[in-house]
Amino acid sequence: MGDQMPLTVVVGGFFGDEGKGKVVSYLAKRDRVDIAVRTGSVNAGHTVMVNGNVFKLRMIPSAFIHKEARLLIGPGANVNPTIFLKEVEELGVRDRVGVDYQCSIIEEQHIIRDRSDAHLAKKIGSTGQGVGPAIEDRVRRIAKLARDIGDLKPYLTDVPLEVNRALDNGKYVLLEGTQGIFLSLYHGTYPYVTSRDTSAAAVCSEVGVGPTRVNDVIVVFKAYVTRVGGGPLEGELSLEEAKRRGWFEKATVTGRIRRVAPFNFKLARRAVMINGATQIALTKLDILFPDSRGVKEFDELGSEAKKFISKIEKELGVPVTLIGTGPDVDEMVDRREELGLRRK
Repeated sequence: MGDQMPLTVVVGGFFGDEGKGKVVSYLAKRDRVDIAVRTGSVNAGHTVMVNGNVFKLRMIPSAFIHKEARLLIGPGANVNPTIFLKEVEELGVRDRVGVDYQCSIIEEQHIIRDRSDAHLAKKIGSTGQGVGPAIEDRVRRIAKLARDIGDLKPYLTDVPLEVNRALDNGKYVLLEGTQGIFLSLYHGTYPYVTSRDTSAAAVCSEVGVGPTRVNDVIVVFKAYVTRVGGGPLEGELSLEEAKRRGWFEKATVTGRIRRVAPFNFKLARRAVMINGATQIALTKLDILFPDSRGVKEFDELGSEAKKFISKIEKELGVPVTLIGTGPDVDEMVDRREELGLRRK
């Protein structure tokens, strides 16, 4: 692995809410990431928990917890300047964050359009954050870009140039995708999807790196499946059953109740295929198997939890390298060294 480009892409394998924020923040801290780039927009919230402190991020990369990481937002992203600037101040990352000149801007009129559109608001279950209408204006070539916004001037940078130069110099770069593959405009449960592609290939495209530079694609699966808004969900459980099993959740951005179903191997196989997964991160194992809560060594997991992981590896043909056993960033079983996959 030593000669390959040290570029890792992290994407969601179901309908979003898989725990990408936890995985990215863990990798950033454990592997001492040099640059982290986020794609997508403010309709996706990533939750990071550090020593009991919870951060709900909508623009800043989840890697912010590693104090030396440069934090970037790729040109394919849509930025709401108000939310961005607020997060920068709250997290104290002003001196290490950058926004690409070409990011498109979400304005107040986009939010109004989103929330008053019966099709988006009622049928599709849009988050109402203005993202769809903002992308629509970008496609029509009438959107404002980050370079047009005075408040963003201190943060403007050329993200593709920064990232590719870093890779040329042997730095470690982490790309953080948003949402999940089955919310992809192309590969998802259309029309119940988001307004962009959410695959690993699309993440690279939004950042400005070529596919030949990718070293690893980590697809994140939760130990069960959740989705918000409309659209199919095979094996969906009733709210009562979800609560009984301890699978009841609310969405980071909207606070909507997440619909729940058991782990779906058919969907997971397809997610692995479309994203070209080289590794799998599995989160919330402790919700399924409470005896695994807080465990950090694979050998200490219970036999049922191990059986479940073996089944995933057998069915999907990809190693499960990272296993979340609790909400905190450090509650993770990391098997990469044991499997000969850790870079440094």
